[in-house]
Amino acid sequence: MNKIFAFLAVYLVSLSPGLLQGLPGRYFQINKHHGFKTKYESPFTEKYFTQTMDHFNFNSVGNGSYSQRYLITDKYWEKGYGPIFFYTGNEGDIWDFALNSGFIMELAAQQRALVIFAEHRYYGKSLPFGKESFNIPFVGLLTVEQALADYAVMITELKQQLAATACPVIVFGGSYGGMLSVYMRLKYPNIVAGALAASAPILSTAGLGDSRQFFRDVTSDFESYAPECRDAVRGAFQQLKQLGEQQEYSRIQSEFALCKTPSSPKDVHQLNGLLRNAFTIMAMLDYPYSTHFMGSLPANPVKVACDTMLSGPDLLANLKNTAGIVYNSSGLLPCFDLYSLYLECADPTGCGLGFNSMAWDYQACTEIELCYESNNVTDMFPPMAFTEKDRELYCAKRWAVIPRPGWLKIQYWGNALSTASNIIFSNGDLDPWANGGVRKSLSSSLIAINISGGAHHLDLRESNAADPVSVINARKIEADLIAQWVKMERTRSQQSL
Repeated sequence: MNKIFAFLAVYLVSLSPGLLQGLPGRYFQINKHHGFKTKYESPFTEKYFTQTMDHFNFNSVGNGSYSQRYLITDKYWEKGYGPIFFYTGNEGDIWDFALNSGFIMELAAQQRALVIFAEHRYYGKSLPFGKESFNIPFVGLLTVEQALADYAVMITELKQQLAATACPVIVFGGSYGGMLSVYMRLKYPNIVAGALAASAPILSTAGLGDSRQFFRDVTSDFESYAPECRDAVRGAFQQLKQLGEQQEYSRIQSEFALCKTPSSPKDVHQLNGLLRNAFTIMAMLDYPYSTHFMGSLPANPVKVACDTMLSGPDLLANLKNTAGIVYNSSGLLPCFDLYSLYLECADPTGCGLGFNSMAWDYQACTEIELCYESNNVTDMFPPMAFTEKDRELYCAKRWAVIPRPGWLKIQYWGNALSTASNIIFSNGDLDPWANGGVRKSLSSSLIAINISGGAHHLDLRESNAADPVSVINARKIEADLIAQWVKMERTRSQQSL
Protein backbone atom coordinates (compact mmCIF):
# COMPACT_ATOMS: atom_id res chain seq x y z
CA MET A 1 0.00 0.00 0.00
CA ASN A 2 1.49 3.36 -0.97
CA LYS A 3 1.89 6.04 1.68
CA ILE A 4 -0.77 8.40 0.32
CA PHE A 5 -3.39 5.71 0.15
CA ALA A 6 -2.34 4.34 3.53
CA PHE A 7 -2.81 7.77 5.06
CA LEU A 8 -6.27 8.16 3.50
CA ALA A 9 -7.31 4.73 4.70
CA VAL A 10 -6.16 5.39 8.25
CA TYR A 11 -7.79 8.81 8.18
CA LEU A 12 -11.11 7.25 7.18
CA VAL A 13 -10.83 4.71 9.98
CA SER A 14 -10.24 7.46 12.50
CA LEU A 15 -13.25 9.44 11.28
CA SER A 16 -16.11 7.00 10.89
CA PRO A 17 -16.74 3.25 10.98
CA GLY A 18 -19.55 3.70 8.49
CA LEU A 19 -17.05 4.63 5.81
CA LEU A 20 -15.46 1.20 5.92
CA GLN A 21 -17.03 -2.14 5.13
CA GLY A 22 -16.67 -5.10 7.50
CA LEU A 23 -14.69 -7.30 5.16
CA PRO A 24 -13.74 -10.99 4.99
CA GLY A 25 -13.55 -12.84 8.24
CA ARG A 26 -15.42 -9.99 9.95
CA TYR A 27 -12.22 -8.42 11.18
CA PHE A 28 -10.65 -4.98 10.87
CA GLN A 29 -9.78 -4.46 7.26
CA ILE A 30 -9.08 -1.72 4.75
CA ASN A 31 -11.04 -1.84 1.52
CA LYS A 32 -8.23 -1.16 -0.91
CA HIS A 33 -9.07 -2.71 -4.24
CA HIS A 34 -11.81 -0.64 -5.87
CA GLY A 35 -10.43 1.44 -8.70
CA PHE A 36 -6.96 -0.03 -8.21
CA LYS A 37 -6.02 -3.67 -8.36
CA THR A 38 -9.31 -5.08 -9.58
CA LYS A 39 -9.55 -2.72 -12.54
CA TYR A 40 -6.08 -3.29 -13.92
CA GLU A 41 -4.86 -6.68 -12.73
CA SER A 42 -7.85 -8.94 -12.18
CA PRO A 43 -8.96 -11.49 -14.79
CA PHE A 44 -12.54 -11.22 -13.51
CA THR A 45 -15.49 -9.44 -15.04
CA GLU A 46 -18.00 -8.05 -12.54
CA LYS A 47 -21.62 -8.90 -13.37
CA TYR A 48 -25.04 -8.94 -11.72
CA PHE A 49 -27.56 -11.77 -11.61
CA THR A 50 -31.28 -11.18 -11.20
CA GLN A 51 -31.98 -13.22 -8.09
CA THR A 52 -35.18 -14.16 -6.28
CA MET A 53 -35.53 -12.39 -2.94
CA ASP A 54 -37.42 -15.16 -1.17
CA HIS A 55 -37.00 -18.66 -2.54
CA PHE A 56 -39.38 -20.27 -0.07
CA ASN A 57 -42.47 -18.06 0.10
CA PHE A 58 -44.18 -17.27 -3.18
CA ASN A 59 -46.26 -14.50 -1.62
CA SER A 60 -43.36 -12.78 0.10
CA VAL A 61 -42.15 -9.27 -0.86
CA GLY A 62 -44.29 -9.25 -4.00
CA ASN A 63 -42.24 -11.97 -5.68
CA GLY A 64 -39.42 -9.46 -5.79
CA SER A 65 -35.90 -9.87 -7.10
CA TYR A 66 -32.56 -8.20 -6.41
CA SER A 67 -29.23 -7.82 -8.20
CA GLN A 68 -26.67 -10.30 -6.88
CA ARG A 69 -23.08 -9.50 -7.78
CA TYR A 70 -20.72 -12.13 -9.12
CA LEU A 71 -17.28 -12.23 -10.71
CA ILE A 72 -16.52 -14.51 -13.64
CA THR A 73 -13.55 -15.41 -15.79
CA ASP A 74 -13.23 -17.84 -18.68
CA LYS A 75 -9.52 -17.12 -19.11
CA TYR A 76 -8.61 -20.80 -18.82
CA TRP A 77 -11.93 -22.44 -19.61
CA GLU A 78 -12.33 -25.09 -22.24
CA LYS A 79 -15.76 -23.84 -23.22
CA GLY A 80 -18.62 -26.24 -22.76
CA TYR A 81 -16.38 -28.98 -21.37
CA GLY A 82 -14.09 -27.76 -18.60
CA PRO A 83 -15.43 -27.82 -15.02
CA ILE A 84 -16.91 -24.85 -13.21
CA PHE A 85 -15.17 -23.72 -10.02
CA PHE A 86 -17.71 -21.78 -7.97
CA TYR A 87 -16.73 -19.85 -4.84
CA THR A 88 -19.56 -19.66 -2.31
CA GLY A 89 -19.10 -16.09 -1.16
CA ASN A 90 -19.17 -15.38 2.54
CA GLU A 91 -19.40 -12.42 4.90
CA GLY A 92 -17.82 -9.65 2.87
CA ASP A 93 -17.17 -7.95 -0.42
CA ILE A 94 -16.66 -10.63 -3.08
CA TRP A 95 -13.66 -8.87 -4.63
CA ASP A 96 -11.66 -9.45 -1.45
CA PHE A 97 -12.18 -13.18 -1.63
CA ALA A 98 -11.42 -13.33 -5.34
CA LEU A 99 -8.17 -11.41 -4.91
CA ASN A 100 -7.06 -13.58 -1.97
CA SER A 101 -7.95 -17.04 -3.29
CA GLY A 102 -5.38 -17.41 -6.04
CA PHE A 103 -5.16 -21.20 -5.71
CA ILE A 104 -8.54 -21.46 -7.42
CA MET A 105 -7.19 -19.63 -10.46
CA GLU A 106 -4.03 -21.78 -10.45
CA LEU A 107 -6.23 -24.87 -10.37
CA ALA A 108 -8.44 -23.47 -13.14
CA ALA A 109 -5.35 -23.12 -15.34
CA GLN A 110 -4.46 -26.78 -14.68
CA GLN A 111 -7.96 -28.14 -15.19
CA ARG A 112 -9.24 -25.66 -17.81
CA ALA A 113 -12.09 -24.44 -15.61
CA LEU A 114 -14.53 -21.56 -15.64
CA VAL A 115 -14.29 -19.61 -12.37
CA ILE A 116 -17.16 -17.80 -10.65
CA PHE A 117 -17.08 -15.95 -7.33
CA ALA A 118 -20.62 -15.25 -6.10
CA GLU A 119 -21.36 -12.59 -3.50
CA HIS A 120 -23.48 -13.56 -0.48
CA ARG A 121 -26.80 -11.78 -0.14
CA TYR A 122 -26.70 -8.78 2.24
CA TYR A 123 -22.93 -8.33 1.79
CA GLY A 124 -20.87 -6.07 -0.43
CA LYS A 125 -23.17 -4.68 -3.14
CA SER A 126 -25.69 -7.54 -3.03
CA LEU A 127 -28.23 -5.76 -0.84
CA PRO A 128 -31.79 -6.95 -1.59
CA PHE A 129 -33.42 -3.80 -0.19
CA GLY A 130 -30.60 -1.32 -0.65
CA LYS A 131 -29.86 0.77 2.42
CA GLU A 132 -33.03 -0.55 4.06
CA SER A 133 -31.77 -4.14 3.91
CA PHE A 134 -30.92 -4.16 7.63
CA ASN A 135 -34.25 -2.83 8.79
CA ILE A 136 -36.74 -5.21 10.38
CA PRO A 137 -38.42 -7.16 8.76
CA PHE A 138 -36.32 -6.89 5.56
CA VAL A 139 -33.26 -8.40 7.24
CA GLY A 140 -35.27 -11.57 7.86
CA LEU A 141 -34.39 -12.86 4.38
CA LEU A 142 -30.75 -13.15 5.45
CA THR A 143 -30.44 -16.87 6.13
CA VAL A 144 -28.06 -19.65 5.20
CA GLU A 145 -30.83 -21.46 3.36
CA GLN A 146 -31.66 -18.43 1.21
CA ALA A 147 -27.97 -17.93 0.39
CA LEU A 148 -27.56 -21.55 -0.66
CA ALA A 149 -30.65 -21.31 -2.83
CA ASP A 150 -29.18 -18.18 -4.45
CA TYR A 151 -26.09 -20.15 -5.39
CA ALA A 152 -28.07 -23.15 -6.64
CA VAL A 153 -30.24 -20.98 -8.88
CA MET A 154 -27.28 -18.95 -10.14
CA ILE A 155 -25.26 -22.06 -11.03
CA THR A 156 -28.20 -23.66 -12.81
CA GLU A 157 -29.11 -20.60 -14.87
CA LEU A 158 -25.55 -19.60 -15.73
CA LYS A 159 -24.85 -23.12 -16.94
CA GLN A 160 -27.78 -22.76 -19.31
CA GLN A 161 -26.71 -19.31 -20.49
CA LEU A 162 -23.11 -20.39 -21.07
CA ALA A 163 -23.94 -23.68 -22.80
CA ALA A 164 -22.23 -25.44 -19.91
CA THR A 165 -24.91 -27.88 -18.77
CA ALA A 166 -22.47 -30.82 -19.06
CA CYS A 167 -19.75 -29.10 -17.00
CA PRO A 168 -19.23 -30.53 -13.49
CA VAL A 169 -19.37 -27.98 -10.67
CA ILE A 170 -16.95 -27.91 -7.74
CA VAL A 171 -17.60 -25.41 -4.95
CA PHE A 172 -14.91 -23.70 -2.90
CA GLY A 173 -15.00 -21.58 0.21
CA GLY A 174 -12.95 -20.38 3.13
CA SER A 175 -14.14 -19.96 6.74
CA TYR A 176 -17.92 -19.31 6.67
CA GLY A 177 -17.66 -19.67 2.89
CA GLY A 178 -16.19 -23.12 3.49
CA MET A 179 -19.19 -23.98 5.64
CA LEU A 180 -21.44 -22.93 2.76
CA SER A 181 -19.48 -25.16 0.37
CA VAL A 182 -20.10 -28.12 2.66
CA TYR A 183 -23.78 -27.26 2.89
CA MET A 184 -24.06 -26.92 -0.90
CA ARG A 185 -22.73 -30.44 -1.33
CA LEU A 186 -25.13 -31.74 1.34
CA LYS A 187 -28.22 -29.90 0.10
CA TYR A 188 -27.66 -29.76 -3.66
CA PRO A 189 -25.61 -32.84 -4.64
CA ASN A 190 -27.58 -32.81 -7.90
CA ILE A 191 -25.86 -29.51 -8.75
CA VAL A 192 -22.50 -29.72 -6.96
CA ALA A 193 -20.10 -32.63 -7.56
CA GLY A 194 -17.69 -31.82 -4.74
CA ALA A 195 -16.58 -29.20 -2.23
CA LEU A 196 -13.31 -27.82 -0.88
CA ALA A 197 -14.03 -26.37 2.54
CA ALA A 198 -10.99 -24.53 3.84
CA SER A 199 -10.89 -23.56 7.52
CA ALA A 200 -14.61 -24.25 7.88
CA PRO A 201 -15.69 -24.38 11.56
CA ILE A 202 -18.83 -26.38 10.84
CA LEU A 203 -18.84 -28.04 14.28
CA SER A 204 -18.21 -25.14 16.65
CA THR A 205 -20.69 -22.87 14.83
CA ALA A 206 -23.31 -25.58 15.23
CA GLY A 207 -22.86 -25.48 19.01
CA LEU A 208 -20.63 -28.56 19.10
CA GLY A 209 -17.43 -28.24 21.08
CA ASP A 210 -15.96 -26.22 23.90
CA SER A 211 -16.70 -22.51 24.32
CA ARG A 212 -13.14 -22.05 25.61
CA GLN A 213 -11.52 -23.55 22.51
CA PHE A 214 -11.20 -20.48 20.28
CA PHE A 215 -9.31 -18.11 22.59
CA ARG A 216 -7.33 -21.02 24.03
CA ASP A 217 -6.08 -21.74 20.52
CA VAL A 218 -5.32 -18.07 19.86
CA THR A 219 -3.22 -18.12 23.01
CA SER A 220 -1.51 -21.33 21.93
CA ASP A 221 -0.14 -19.66 18.80
CA PHE A 222 1.67 -17.03 20.87
CA GLU A 223 2.66 -19.49 23.58
CA SER A 224 4.21 -21.79 20.96
CA TYR A 225 6.47 -18.99 19.83
CA ALA A 226 7.49 -18.20 23.42
CA PRO A 227 5.79 -18.99 26.74
CA GLU A 228 7.15 -15.64 27.93
CA CYS A 229 5.02 -13.97 25.29
CA ARG A 230 1.84 -15.46 26.75
CA ASP A 231 2.92 -14.35 30.23
CA ALA A 232 3.68 -10.81 29.05
CA VAL A 233 0.28 -10.47 27.41
CA ARG A 234 -1.46 -11.80 30.51
CA GLY A 235 0.58 -9.44 32.71
CA ALA A 236 -0.28 -6.42 30.53
CA PHE A 237 -3.99 -7.16 30.74
CA GLN A 238 -3.66 -7.55 34.50
CA GLN A 239 -2.10 -4.09 34.75
CA LEU A 240 -4.93 -2.68 32.62
CA LYS A 241 -7.45 -4.35 34.92
CA GLN A 242 -5.87 -2.72 37.97
CA LEU A 243 -5.95 0.71 36.34
CA GLY A 244 -9.62 0.22 35.53
CA GLU A 245 -10.48 -0.86 39.06
CA GLN A 246 -8.69 2.21 40.38
CA GLN A 247 -10.53 4.40 37.82
CA GLU A 248 -7.22 5.67 36.49
CA TYR A 249 -8.94 6.62 33.26
CA SER A 250 -6.56 9.40 32.27
CA ARG A 251 -3.65 7.01 32.69
CA ILE A 252 -5.40 4.43 30.50
CA GLN A 253 -5.95 7.04 27.80
CA SER A 254 -2.31 8.03 27.94
CA GLU A 255 -0.94 4.49 27.97
CA PHE A 256 -3.02 3.39 24.97
CA ALA A 257 -3.12 6.66 23.00
CA LEU A 258 -6.91 6.71 23.05
CA CYS A 259 -8.77 9.50 21.28
CA LYS A 260 -11.09 9.98 24.25
CA THR A 261 -10.61 9.43 27.95
CA PRO A 262 -12.49 6.34 29.17
CA SER A 263 -15.13 7.16 31.74
CA SER A 264 -16.64 3.85 32.81
CA PRO A 265 -16.04 0.10 33.16
CA LYS A 266 -17.91 -0.22 29.86
CA ASP A 267 -15.15 1.72 28.09
CA VAL A 268 -12.47 -0.48 29.68
CA HIS A 269 -14.42 -3.56 28.56
CA GLN A 270 -14.49 -2.15 25.04
CA LEU A 271 -10.73 -1.60 25.15
CA ASN A 272 -10.23 -5.20 26.26
CA GLY A 273 -12.31 -6.37 23.31
CA LEU A 274 -10.36 -4.23 20.86
CA LEU A 275 -7.03 -5.52 22.18
CA ARG A 276 -8.15 -9.16 22.22
CA ASN A 277 -9.37 -8.78 18.65
CA ALA A 278 -5.89 -7.71 17.52
CA PHE A 279 -4.38 -10.95 18.79
CA THR A 280 -7.19 -12.91 17.14
CA ILE A 281 -6.43 -11.37 13.75
CA MET A 282 -2.69 -11.99 14.03
CA ALA A 283 -3.24 -15.62 15.01
CA MET A 284 -5.61 -16.21 12.10
CA LEU A 285 -3.38 -14.48 9.57
CA ASP A 286 -0.04 -15.83 10.74
CA TYR A 287 1.15 -16.24 7.16
CA PRO A 288 4.86 -16.55 6.34
CA TYR A 289 4.66 -13.46 4.12
CA SER A 290 3.11 -10.00 4.44
CA THR A 291 -0.55 -9.67 3.47
CA HIS A 292 -3.16 -7.02 2.82
CA PHE A 293 -6.19 -9.28 3.28
CA MET A 294 -7.51 -8.02 6.61
CA GLY A 295 -5.59 -4.84 7.04
CA SER A 296 -1.87 -4.71 6.36
CA LEU A 297 0.14 -7.28 8.31
CA PRO A 298 3.82 -8.20 8.25
CA ALA A 299 5.12 -11.68 7.61
CA ASN A 300 4.79 -13.97 10.65
CA PRO A 301 2.71 -11.48 12.66
CA VAL A 302 2.63 -13.71 15.75
CA LYS A 303 6.43 -13.56 15.90
CA VAL A 304 6.38 -9.80 15.35
CA ALA A 305 3.75 -9.40 18.07
CA CYS A 306 5.69 -11.49 20.58
CA ASP A 307 8.92 -9.68 19.84
CA THR A 308 7.03 -6.44 20.49
CA MET A 309 5.51 -7.73 23.73
CA LEU A 310 8.98 -8.77 24.92
CA SER A 311 10.78 -5.62 23.76
CA GLY A 312 11.06 -4.00 27.17
CA PRO A 313 9.78 -3.84 30.75
CA ASP A 314 6.81 -1.51 30.05
CA LEU A 315 4.08 -4.07 29.37
CA LEU A 316 1.32 -1.53 28.72
CA ALA A 317 3.41 0.27 26.10
CA ASN A 318 4.23 -3.09 24.55
CA LEU A 319 0.55 -4.05 24.48
CA LYS A 320 -0.38 -0.77 22.79
CA ASN A 321 2.36 -1.24 20.19
CA THR A 322 1.33 -4.82 19.57
CA ALA A 323 -2.27 -3.76 18.90
CA GLY A 324 -0.85 -1.12 16.56
CA ILE A 325 0.47 -3.89 14.31
CA VAL A 326 -3.17 -4.47 13.35
CA TYR A 327 -4.85 -1.11 13.86
CA ASN A 328 -2.04 1.25 12.90
CA SER A 329 0.25 -0.58 10.50
CA SER A 330 1.15 2.66 8.73
CA GLY A 331 1.99 4.45 11.98
CA LEU A 332 -0.11 7.41 10.81
CA LEU A 333 -3.13 6.98 13.08
CA PRO A 334 -2.90 9.76 15.68
CA CYS A 335 -4.99 7.94 18.29
CA PHE A 336 -7.17 4.88 18.79
CA ASP A 337 -10.94 5.42 18.71
CA LEU A 338 -12.36 2.61 20.81
CA TYR A 339 -15.79 2.51 19.23
CA SER A 340 -14.88 2.96 15.56
CA LEU A 341 -11.99 0.50 15.30
CA TYR A 342 -13.87 -2.36 16.94
CA LEU A 343 -17.56 -3.15 17.37
CA GLU A 344 -18.80 -5.53 20.03
CA CYS A 345 -21.49 -7.81 18.64
CA ALA A 346 -22.95 -11.33 18.72
CA ASP A 347 -19.62 -12.73 17.54
CA PRO A 348 -16.93 -12.44 20.24
CA THR A 349 -14.24 -12.94 17.58
CA GLY A 350 -15.33 -9.72 15.86
CA CYS A 351 -17.96 -8.59 13.34
CA GLY A 352 -15.94 -6.04 11.37
CA LEU A 353 -17.30 -2.62 10.43
CA GLY A 354 -20.00 -1.07 8.24
CA PHE A 355 -22.96 -2.80 6.59
CA ASN A 356 -21.15 -6.15 6.46
CA SER A 357 -20.79 -6.12 10.24
CA MET A 358 -24.54 -5.65 10.59
CA ALA A 359 -25.24 -8.63 8.34
CA TRP A 360 -22.85 -10.89 10.24
CA ASP A 361 -24.19 -9.71 13.59
CA TYR A 362 -27.69 -10.71 12.47
CA GLN A 363 -26.49 -14.13 11.32
CA ALA A 364 -24.69 -14.62 14.64
CA CYS A 365 -28.01 -13.83 16.33
CA THR A 366 -30.00 -16.36 14.33
CA GLU A 367 -28.26 -19.45 12.94
CA ILE A 368 -24.50 -19.14 13.48
CA GLU A 369 -23.54 -20.01 17.08
CA LEU A 370 -20.44 -18.17 18.29
CA CYS A 371 -20.62 -18.34 22.08
CA TYR A 372 -16.89 -18.25 22.74
CA GLU A 373 -15.35 -16.96 25.95
CA SER A 374 -11.99 -15.91 27.27
CA ASN A 375 -11.36 -16.62 30.96
CA ASN A 376 -7.68 -15.85 31.77
CA VAL A 377 -7.18 -19.46 32.84
CA THR A 378 -7.12 -21.48 29.62
CA ASP A 379 -6.11 -18.35 27.69
CA MET A 380 -4.14 -15.14 28.20
CA PHE A 381 -7.04 -12.71 27.88
CA PRO A 382 -9.31 -10.98 30.41
CA PRO A 383 -12.40 -12.92 31.50
CA MET A 384 -15.05 -12.00 28.90
CA ALA A 385 -17.99 -14.38 28.87
CA PHE A 386 -20.53 -14.68 26.08
CA THR A 387 -23.06 -17.32 27.09
CA GLU A 388 -26.22 -18.50 25.36
CA LYS A 389 -28.14 -16.24 27.77
CA ASP A 390 -25.91 -13.26 26.89
CA ARG A 391 -26.52 -13.97 23.23
CA GLU A 392 -30.27 -14.25 23.72
CA LEU A 393 -30.50 -10.96 25.60
CA TYR A 394 -28.31 -9.09 23.12
CA CYS A 395 -30.10 -10.42 20.05
CA ALA A 396 -33.57 -9.75 21.40
CA LYS A 397 -32.58 -6.15 22.06
CA ARG A 398 -30.62 -5.58 18.85
CA TRP A 399 -32.63 -7.51 16.26
CA ALA A 400 -35.84 -8.58 18.04
CA VAL A 401 -34.95 -12.22 17.45
CA ILE A 402 -34.40 -15.20 19.71
CA PRO A 403 -31.50 -17.44 18.58
CA ARG A 404 -32.19 -21.09 17.86
CA PRO A 405 -29.37 -23.14 19.38
CA GLY A 406 -28.87 -26.39 17.49
CA TRP A 407 -30.56 -25.26 14.28
CA LEU A 408 -27.43 -25.61 12.11
CA LYS A 409 -26.89 -29.08 13.56
CA ILE A 410 -30.44 -30.08 12.63
CA GLN A 411 -30.47 -28.50 9.19
CA TYR A 412 -26.91 -29.21 8.05
CA TRP A 413 -26.06 -32.44 9.86
CA GLY A 414 -23.60 -31.20 12.49
CA ASN A 415 -21.09 -34.02 13.08
CA ALA A 416 -23.31 -36.68 11.43
CA LEU A 417 -21.61 -36.37 8.05
CA SER A 418 -20.66 -39.98 7.36
CA THR A 419 -23.24 -40.47 4.61
CA ALA A 420 -22.03 -37.44 2.65
CA SER A 421 -19.32 -37.62 -0.01
CA ASN A 422 -16.77 -35.64 -2.01
CA ILE A 423 -15.83 -33.01 0.56
CA ILE A 424 -12.33 -31.86 1.54
CA PHE A 425 -11.97 -30.33 5.00
CA SER A 426 -8.66 -28.47 5.15
CA ASN A 427 -7.33 -26.77 8.28
CA GLY A 428 -4.06 -25.20 9.34
CA ASP A 429 -2.73 -25.92 12.81
CA LEU A 430 -2.03 -22.21 13.43
CA ASP A 431 -5.66 -21.28 12.81
CA PRO A 432 -7.81 -20.83 15.95
CA TRP A 433 -10.84 -21.88 13.89
CA ALA A 434 -9.31 -25.25 13.01
CA ASN A 435 -10.45 -27.21 16.06
CA GLY A 436 -14.01 -26.09 15.38
CA GLY A 437 -13.91 -28.02 12.12
CA VAL A 438 -13.37 -31.57 10.87
CA ARG A 439 -9.79 -32.69 11.61
CA LYS A 440 -10.08 -36.44 10.83
CA SER A 441 -11.15 -38.07 7.58
CA LEU A 442 -14.61 -39.60 7.88
CA SER A 443 -14.51 -41.84 4.80
CA SER A 444 -12.61 -42.34 1.56
CA SER A 445 -14.43 -39.33 0.08
CA LEU A 446 -14.68 -37.13 3.19
CA ILE A 447 -11.06 -36.13 3.47
CA ALA A 448 -9.47 -34.07 6.25
CA ILE A 449 -6.19 -32.34 5.39
CA ASN A 450 -4.23 -30.85 8.27
CA ILE A 451 -1.64 -28.27 7.24
CA SER A 452 1.33 -27.93 9.57
CA GLY A 453 2.34 -24.29 9.90
CA GLY A 454 -0.82 -23.18 8.10
CA ALA A 455 -2.95 -20.21 9.12
CA HIS A 456 -6.56 -19.38 8.13
CA HIS A 457 -7.34 -20.99 4.73
CA LEU A 458 -3.73 -20.63 3.63
CA ASP A 459 -4.30 -23.31 0.97
CA LEU A 460 -6.77 -21.08 -0.90
CA ARG A 461 -4.17 -18.34 -1.32
CA GLU A 462 -1.96 -18.16 -4.39
CA SER A 463 1.38 -19.96 -4.33
CA ASN A 464 4.19 -18.07 -2.64
CA ALA A 465 7.91 -18.78 -2.36
CA ALA A 466 7.55 -18.67 1.44
CA ASP A 467 4.85 -21.36 1.53
CA PRO A 468 5.59 -24.27 3.87
CA VAL A 469 5.95 -27.67 2.19
CA SER A 470 2.79 -28.75 4.01
CA VAL A 471 0.55 -26.38 2.06
CA ILE A 472 2.23 -27.23 -1.24
CA ASN A 473 1.45 -30.88 -0.57
CA ALA A 474 -2.09 -30.06 0.56
CA ARG A 475 -2.84 -28.22 -2.67
CA LYS A 476 -1.53 -31.17 -4.68
CA ILE A 477 -3.85 -33.55 -2.84
CA GLU A 478 -6.76 -31.16 -3.31
CA ALA A 479 -6.05 -30.79 -7.03
CA ASP A 480 -5.89 -34.57 -7.51
CA LEU A 481 -9.13 -35.18 -5.61
CA ILE A 482 -10.98 -32.47 -7.51
CA ALA A 483 -9.78 -33.88 -10.84
CA GLN A 484 -11.11 -37.29 -9.76
CA TRP A 485 -14.49 -35.82 -8.80
CA VAL A 486 -14.78 -34.03 -12.12
CA LYS A 487 -14.02 -37.26 -13.97
CA MET A 488 -16.50 -39.20 -11.84
CA GLU A 489 -19.23 -36.65 -12.45
CA ARG A 490 -18.68 -36.79 -16.21
CA THR A 491 -18.94 -40.58 -16.11
CA ARG A 492 -22.08 -40.43 -13.98
CA SER A 493 -23.73 -37.90 -16.33
CA GLN A 494 -22.93 -39.98 -19.39
CA GLN A 495 -24.32 -43.13 -17.79
CA SER A 496 -27.53 -41.35 -16.79
CA LEU A 497 -28.04 -40.34 -20.42
